[in-house]
Amino acid sequence: MGGAHGHQLHFHGHSPVHRAPAHLKIVALVVFMLVVVATPRGWWPAYAAYLAVLLAVVATSRVPPTYLLKRMVVEVPFVFFALLLPFVATGPETEFLGLTVSESGLHAGAKLLVTATLGVIASLTLAATTEPQALLRGLTRLRMPALLVQIMGFMVRYLEVVTDELRRMKVARESRGFSARDPRHWPVLARSFGALFIRSFERGERVHLAMLSRGYTGKMPS
Repeated sequence: MGGAHGHQLHFHGHSPVHRAPAHLKIVALVVFMLVVVATPRGWWPAYAAYLAVLLAVVATSRVPPTYLLKRMVVEVPFVFFALLLPFVATGPETEFLGLTVSESGLHAGAKLLVTATLGVIASLTLAATTEPQALLRGLTRLRMPALLVQIMGFMVRYLEVVTDELRRMKVARESRGFSARDPRHWPVLARSFGALFIRSFERGERVHLAMLSRGYTGKMPS
């Protein structure tokens, strides 16, 4: 446990964006997302301006665009839901790319897709330009409840441990000839995730007991 943890998203650099105080970047992200969400649908010039601001920040941070693009896979569920909305929403219908879709669903899906894309880019830029510990200190400075900051700190620290545990379980399954090729194998994967949850829960209990034995009273040392 002596190695670094939670640095998979961080891109080391010395740009002005990297050097900016973490609490100011967090506030900027929150304000930016509130403005994006509050923008009425159909105001495409405004969304284009938001994207231009984001691209300017990314260019200033000197984070390679490909570095962010590879990590935007987290947006896939939002993309799927946005593409599904025009077909499941009700109301007046219209033609789009030769398909009959709901007009309200089409507009709602477009707004969701644009909003999610802007949010993911902004969040990834914050993560890429801010060390995890600096983020935690920034949240503390913004008066976030100490217990929530501690939970987030442990999540950052042990995420790599849990991920490595999952990787070892995958290697163990494959070494025994297992390959999840169809739904019949899903129960095996479900049992694996269940075992991972139990191991993670037990590890958390051991860590908590170790902290109590060392004098933990609900507040982490500086």
